[in-house]
Amino acid sequence: MKAIVVGAGPAGLFCAYELAKAGVKVVVVDSGSTIERRKCPMKKMGYCVKCSPCNLIHGVGGAGLFSDGKLNLDPRIGGDMLQFMSESEARRLIDYVDRIFSEHGAKGERNIIDERAEALMRKAKMAGVRFLPIVQRHIGSDKLPEVIESLKGYMEALGVKFVLNKEVRDIAVSDGVARGVVARREVINGDFVVLATGRGGAQWLARKCMQLGVPTNYQPLDIGLRVEVPAEIMKEVTDIFWDPKFYIQTSQYDDSVRTFCTCPNGFVISESYNNFICTNGHSMVSIKSDNTNFALLVRIALTQPVENTSEYGESIGRISSTIGGGRPILQRFGDLKAGRRSTWERIKRSYVKPTFLYVTPGDVSMALPGRIMADIREALEMLNKVIPGVAEDSTLLYAPEIKFHALRVNVSKHMETNVKNLFAIGDGAGVSRGIVGASLSGIVAAREIAKRCRNG
Repeated sequence: MKAIVVGAGPAGLFCAYELAKAGVKVVVVDSGSTIERRKCPMKKMGYCVKCSPCNLIHGVGGAGLFSDGKLNLDPRIGGDMLQFMSESEARRLIDYVDRIFSEHGAKGERNIIDERAEALMRKAKMAGVRFLPIVQRHIGSDKLPEVIESLKGYMEALGVKFVLNKEVRDIAVSDGVARGVVARREVINGDFVVLATGRGGAQWLARKCMQLGVPTNYQPLDIGLRVEVPAEIMKEVTDIFWDPKFYIQTSQYDDSVRTFCTCPNGFVISESYNNFICTNGHSMVSIKSDNTNFALLVRIALTQPVENTSEYGESIGRISSTIGGGRPILQRFGDLKAGRRSTWERIKRSYVKPTFLYVTPGDVSMALPGRIMADIREALEMLNKVIPGVAEDSTLLYAPEIKFHALRVNVSKHMETNVKNLFAIGDGAGVSRGIVGASLSGIVAAREIAKRCRNG
């Protein structure tokens, strides 16, 4: 029996890996989207070391390849996987995923939760901030391509066939059962179809779900900005946890704000969408900056009559790009508090030197809604009680940073939709957020498919 996996990101790769190990014939189809090397943000800064943003491996790796490879080894992070399995099972699968990454070159050390973590938790509680200590492993933007290449080669040796640079146009369904996919004008038949489109293919997946009558629900949206400070300010925390997780409930609006994707000694970069540009962060193993950056994000959920959080986030992205002239906006925190825009002259006087210069100095409060800005200012001041120095006047703010969450596809605990033998996994289906959660969802689907294959 044959399974077709649409998408070669973490969810699709681990699904195909598990299917191949079980002896199931697997075809992985991926559009192989690319990024032009000349747009590499690290090259503009003189730091390009052929890291993941400009060293693609024929489309394999998905959005996970464009990250710096933070593996959050905890079922409470990266999507609520506990709705699909027990906590003990989730932790076993997380260790399994971590072991596979390690076998293929992910050599970053796992952190240890010790008395320093407990002290940080107490300090955060005293400031009204919740800190969540978790086990993590960091791969690095410059090491991820090697890991993905090794994993792909191993899977090919197991018999996995990769059909790359070919966009899937449709899903073949007859009598309520998935029969294959249509890639360009070619029909690829299969007994099972697994949709692992990733965030980049989330809108396509949403359209197909609507056409097939597969129920979906809108997810909340995370909107905010990226904060950059001297690495020494956060060193006491990042020495314990590479990507510390802080959660803040604001007093004015009772909104949830969190830190996300901390990059110790890292670099701020841009993240391009179809008609706007956002910010992101990277950290590498082989090259370091003098700064640490992290995202500060406000959770936004909409209710009737407007529920489309993706459209809301895109509208903010378009406004930001208009104000920034097609570039992210950069402002010092001191200028924000003083109610004035930043200029290159003011930024150059600051002791925090930006790691990303393809920006427009300005006023981030012109781009982000007032409620979100109030949440961010309050959260940054509260975080300053835990990490003194993060809310100094020279702290740099890059806007916007927007984390879109796909429509949540209604699936069973085995990741199957209401169309028989059609599975939806990973970030694109809204069942995970991040590398490890996506990988787990792929394994869950694969094991159910393998079970059905064994039973004929």
